[in-house]
Amino acid sequence: MDDEPKAEVITPPNNLKKKVKTGGPGAVDLDTLKRAEAVITDMTDNYVEWAVKDLAKIHQALENLKAEKKDRKDALSQIFQLSHDMKGQGGSFGYTLMTILGGNLCDFVDKLENAGSAEIEVIQLHINAMGLVIAKEMKGDGGETGAQLLKGLGLVAAKVSKD
Repeated sequence: MDDEPKAEVITPPNNLKKKVKTGGPGAVDLDTLKRAEAVITDMTDNYVEWAVKDLAKIHQALENLKAEKKDRKDALSQIFQLSHDMKGQGGSFGYTLMTILGGNLCDFVDKLENAGSAEIEVIQLHINAMGLVIAKEMKGDGGETGAQLLKGLGLVAAKVSKD
């Protein structure tokens, strides 16, 4: 037993701590954080209005996708970008379900080379779900309704992806 090597605990240096100022000029203080949180809270009231505008844009992109019969890459790219933007904004303003839906739509669209009728239907369902979240002002994860919505969309997307 004595000839077994002893374990050595190595504590890595905390380089981040060296970079963050805790006092003096340029340091983050509680008042600054509180003001930033207040600005975000004030902007939350505008989020639904912004989301409605984004939904109109993504609906138009979907119509462009449906109208295009051959090369649908541009329309898919537009849907991806809009859903990506909506994903990023949702969580910032308390709409976690919108972030999840936007992320799921991004993932689905990102895997497509092209889109047939089944894929377009899945995209439509995601956009409709996003519209429902905004219309019902479903903050957070949407509770049981949100969970059921995500489960159903996930099953449909998985089925279409396998075909």
